Amino acid sequence: VQLVESGGGLVQAGGSLRLSCAASGFPFDDYAIGWFRQAPGKEREGVSAIVTSDRGTIYADSIKGRFTISSDNDQNTVYLQMDNLNTEDTANYYCAASEELVLSVEENEYGYWGEGTEVTVDS
Repeated sequence: VQLVESGGGLVQAGGSLRLSCAASGFPFDDYAIGWFRQAPGKEREGVSAIVTSDRGTIYADSIKGRFTISSDNDQNTVYLQMDNLNTEDTANYYCAASEELVLSVEENEYGYWGEGTEVTVDS
């Protein structure tokens, strides 16, 4: 199982970024994919998740209405569109895969993790 995140970078407050999570080595349609983030000095938190087979989604309250998760099952890729970013969104963002097909942003549900991509929002 391999998960590779990309799309992070430096953006001004109010701006947008789209993160990508390219997956390989497992049946993409049979997994849930989640996005998590860890800000400096803070614990990792769940952001959003999608069950790729039925496109069911879930969002953390802190980003609801600003972030959108989607999947391209032909490309085995999950995206996280992040709009109206603020400085509190600054973090390393990780994607993770779960065999459980449970729509969850609890990290103990996920057994496979990428290395992360860094997002910095400048005020």
